[in-house]
Amino acid sequence: MPETPPIPRRVSKNGNSAVAGLLAQSYPGSVWLTGQQLSRELRKGRYAAESIAHPGKMLPTIARYAINTYTDPGDLVADPMAGIGTTVVEAMHLGRRGIGVEYEDRWAALAAINIALATKNGAAGHGEIYTGDSRCLPSLLPPQIRGQVALVITSPPYGSSVHGRAVTPGRGRGKVRRIYDTYGADPKNLAYRRHDELAEGFTKILAGCQALLRPGGHVVITARPYRRQGELIDVTGMVVAAGEVAGFELVEECVALIAGVQDGRAIDHASFFQRKNVRYAIANGDPQWLPQHEDVLILRRTGSEES
Repeated sequence: MPETPPIPRRVSKNGNSAVAGLLAQSYPGSVWLTGQQLSRELRKGRYAAESIAHPGKMLPTIARYAINTYTDPGDLVADPMAGIGTTVVEAMHLGRRGIGVEYEDRWAALAAINIALATKNGAAGHGEIYTGDSRCLPSLLPPQIRGQVALVITSPPYGSSVHGRAVTPGRGRGKVRRIYDTYGADPKNLAYRRHDELAEGFTKILAGCQALLRPGGHVVITARPYRRQGELIDVTGMVVAAGEVAGFELVEECVALIAGVQDGRAIDHASFFQRKNVRYAIANGDPQWLPQHEDVLILRRTGSEES
């Protein structure tokens, strides 16, 4: 991947100062043009229609870009927080082997449907999904894949901060309500834990990934800050810190656009609730921006060889 100047970023004033210093260093980076199409268009015919119900889906183009960049056909790609199986499905369509772990039975069953659909649609690769708590990796997966994974792609959950989808009773009349904004009913799901518990759990997941990765293997994590009761939660900093504790080094910082780019202008794909929240904040004297990208952090095991 060609190197570009590091992308400027802000770190929350409440964030870890050591992490802020780490992110301020010069790492290779690039902008991934991954938001040219709406998510629903990217998934049409490729994923089961029920996939829209998951509140924290990764854009298929982000997974696709990472897989194309960091793996070769036939390689093994894993996602320890697989959701509806986006990473696995995109790996299959690119001729890789995909394997995922999902905590909630509902999403694991839907991921299995999407994997079967990929096979039906002619995907050259193979995919598998397992149900379990990825804080217990790698015991959830077949022992023969230890040391064989070329790439891990995942994203931390965002719990109550997800926006879901806006619907009205009919013809635009009545109060707008929110649907598709919950991960599941289990309170032990990391999505519903406090930020410090999420950080601890995510660190355990990354530590488990160490045993799965082959020498020179990479971990690609998408993250973005969110606000809780007005406070900016530095998820990106948490991911970097968790990776360091788990024995990884940060080797690239990139930006994956979730907005389209046409004639030099960004075409945002913000949700109803994102727009509503930003308008409300500005009206109350708190200038905010509509987020139109995901931070992409590329980690590599400390001391491992280049792939």
